Amino acid sequence: MKKIHLIIMLIILSLVSIFLGAKNINIVDVLQGNSDALHLMAVSRFPRLISILVAGSAMSICGLIMQQISQNKFVSPTTGATIDSAQLGIVIAMVLIPGATVMQKAIIAFVFSLAGTLMFMIFLRNLKVKNIVFVPLVGIMFGNIIGSITTYIGYEFDIMQNVGSWMQGNFSMILKGNYELLYLAIPLMVLAFVYAHKFTVAGMGEDFATNLGLDYKKIVNLGLIIVSIVTVCVVITAGQIPYIGLIIPNIVSLYKGDNVHENIWDIALFGAIFVLICDIVARIMIYPYELSVGLTVGVIGSAIFLYLILRRKSYAS
Repeated sequence: MKKIHLIIMLIILSLVSIFLGAKNINIVDVLQGNSDALHLMAVSRFPRLISILVAGSAMSICGLIMQQISQNKFVSPTTGATIDSAQLGIVIAMVLIPGATVMQKAIIAFVFSLAGTLMFMIFLRNLKVKNIVFVPLVGIMFGNIIGSITTYIGYEFDIMQNVGSWMQGNFSMILKGNYELLYLAIPLMVLAFVYAHKFTVAGMGEDFATNLGLDYKKIVNLGLIIVSIVTVCVVITAGQIPYIGLIIPNIVSLYKGDNVHENIWDIALFGAIFVLICDIVARIMIYPYELSVGLTVGVIGSAIFLYLILRRKSYAS
């Protein structure tokens, strides 16, 4: 699918998202300058749309970066303990600093997210069996251990109700004034675009990249920092949105190969489209109520993940 087709699809779905909701708004109200319609658009619908687009594209790029630096197609913030570590950091911030600001939570969550991802990368480097399926399973198990610690702390300090909001992705509570942290992900995505070619070289292995004159450790560290910050921004704003960084780069690479520089635009666009579709489905399934977007992404994403595993096994046999 060409970029122009993805852009047209993105525009159409964005319009659907803007006008879809418990309170009906039609384009006539907007064109006529209806104050209630314009207020709802500015306070709720546009912030929600921006959050969806940024979260979908940014998490997809994060998955792409992790897959390159780990040299494994099934590594992502979901299977590399990045999201789980960020959630643990948020809970620690809530315990240590009651009434912590969003920025304070973000800083502590970033430290935990980066530390958790680095620990996973250390595990990966020391694994004797680096099977393409075994590696993400190790990451999932490691993430489950961190998630169990998060849940324990939540119950121990009676903050589980607050913790639950970060366990499941949801854009329904996105309003003007509580989503702006996501803007931090935009310059980081630009940075990922700038370094796309170097991430491609890093994906060929440390020895090969070093022979080509690339500062391999610097690029890997840069990639992990981008992934950790973006993940924290998304988790704090919208909660856990699983599988995006895993399935989107894989789907694109099936048709376009593994060149990061060539694929990164398609991955960003397709990631935004995928999350938009999942959010629209979540909003119409039990209309006028809505499901968690984390649920719809999880169901669809896990099915695609299973297909990708079976497909690679069939090609390997």
